[in-house]
Amino acid sequence: QLQLVESGGGLVQPGGSLRLSCAASGFTLDYYAIAWFRQAPGKEREGVSCISTSAGPINYADSVRGRFTISRDNAKNTVYLQMNSLKAEDTAVYYCAADKFPRCLTTWYTRGRYEYWGQGTQVTVSS
Repeated sequence: QLQLVESGGGLVQPGGSLRLSCAASGFTLDYYAIAWFRQAPGKEREGVSCISTSAGPINYADSVRGRFTISRDNAKNTVYLQMNSLKAEDTAVYYCAADKFPRCLTTWYTRGRYEYWGQGTQVTVSS
């Protein structure tokens, strides 16, 4: 059974940092492109970042570029999202998703491309 589990969310003050983790079980994560999405209350789920397998493209939404960094540790079968300089508008439930295709495509932010999804982890940025 294939499963993705997010962790690392919580409450943080503006300007603070969090590192989210996406751990996979039942499949080898290094063969998949992995994306992070987020969904704020009353809003559509939006793409945050995508990381390909080795030497492939990495993508960021304009709203997080320069503040967030996506990375992967294939030995741990885990993908991370380091979030720095957090803003109130970053408040959302964050989800990771896996695509069987090993590279992030030009339409990486399209939800329908991803076969596997985690249950999400809440990130709240507030003073």
